[in-house]
Amino acid sequence: MDDRATDEQLLVAAREDADAFARFYRLHAGALLGFLVRRLRDPELAADVCAETFAVALLDVHRFDPERGPATAWLYGIARHKLADALRRGRAEDRARRRLGIPRLELTDEAIERVEALAGVDAARLDAVFGALPEAQQEAVRARVLHEHSYAEIAAAQHTTEANVRQRVKRGLARLRRDLQEDPR
Repeated sequence: MDDRATDEQLLVAAREDADAFARFYRLHAGALLGFLVRRLRDPELAADVCAETFAVALLDVHRFDPERGPATAWLYGIARHKLADALRRGRAEDRARRRLGIPRLELTDEAIERVEALAGVDAARLDAVFGALPEAQQEAVRARVLHEHSYAEIAAAQHTTEANVRQRVKRGLARLRRDLQEDPR
């Protein structure tokens, strides 16, 4: 692919060329993350929503139609939907927490480091191992394990079957387990 390819050309090429999508990602990930941080005011949640946005974009790249508008408009449209989902989940979790009288848990960097030490997992290593999973497995594992979505919800979001989502989660977790147990040296 030509280095001067437009965003639209990159997304069309990404249907068959993973490198084209990687270039599109590199061009827009920083700006999209900034957009999400400004709206969410939570860098960790913004990073999750950004990852979800690009995962959906990759899964749905075949749906992108340059005739309907710019690639960035399509990407930010996905981001707005993921942002709305995150805000809805956050409000529902907050209401439930308040109704039960549970105070909001705020973790300091020190507390997070202690949790990671107790778990015996280096966060950078976990990020690297998780990042090595295929995007579909990353999204399925994140949705099932971190966001506690049902297999049916994930299947609908990923436009696939529940059986396929179950396989993605199973394979993703097995690979994480295997790769985290290996000696990184």
